[in-house]
This record gives sequence, C-alpha cells and structure tokens, in this order.
Amino acid sequence: MDWWIWVALGFVLLAGEVVAPGGFYAVFFGLGALATGLLAAAGWVEPLAAQGTVFAVLSVAALAVFRPLLTKRLRTSASGDAIDNLEGSVARAYGPIDAGGHGQVELRGTTWKARNTGASPLVAGQDCRVERVEGLTLWVRAERGEEG
Repeated sequence: MDWWIWVALGFVLLAGEVVAPGGFYAVFFGLGALATGLLAAAGWVEPLAAQGTVFAVLSVAALAVFRPLLTKRLRTSASGDAIDNLEGSVARAYGPIDAGGHGQVELRGTTWKARNTGASPLVAGQDCRVERVEGLTLWVRAERGEEG
C-alpha cells in the first residue's frame, strides 16, 4: 500500500478522536498509521503484510503503554477538584431523618435527597457528613460529637 494512504488514515483517525471522543482509542491507531506511513515512505517497510503488522504492533503498544497514563492524569485533574467531590463535605438536615431513613439535606446551596447511615436520627438544622454519593442521593451521618 502506498505510504500516503497510511498518513491519510492516520489523520482521519486523529480527526475522528477529536470530533467524536471515544475514550482515547482512535488517537493511538491514528498515531500508529502515521508512523507506519512514515516508515513506508522511508522504504523500511515494503510489503502490505509487513505494513499491517507494523501498524498493529505500534498501535496496540501505544494503546497499552500511554492510554492508562493519559486517562489517569486526566481523571486525577478532573476529579481532584474540591467542587466536584462531595464526599466528606458537611451538609445540614432540612428536617428530621430517622436512623436508616430518608430525608433532605442542604449542601452548597442545593437541596439533596439524603439517607441517614448513622445509628442516631438527625434533627432539623443538624450538621451531617457526606459519606458517599449514589446518583442524586447523599449518604450522610451525624457529624462527630453531635450523635446522640
């Protein structure tokens, strides 16, 4: 196959990743196609079977080595922001919430559904700590020192 077809395929795959992000897969195959095209242009890889093998090996190796690093780095920077992380935040009960019961709490100016995971009930206005978030429900328990 002509080298320029590999280069064109590489650019199409890279553009596809930009236009329709699919979780950092196409970019590695695009880079593999570009590298294969450059190697073919230099005359280092001639038969189509060898080009296909080089493309597959480079693409899968890049995917295996670099994708975990990129996704970890992007995930850390995005989820490390305190605004997005509600766990550990202090909310305030709107009304009484029995132990193991459901109710509503206020957190950062927004009303949330809540489930009391503590052994003691919460009273209206009592502070509680968010233990986890499940969908739009906060799992809370009375703030330490306030359990009765």
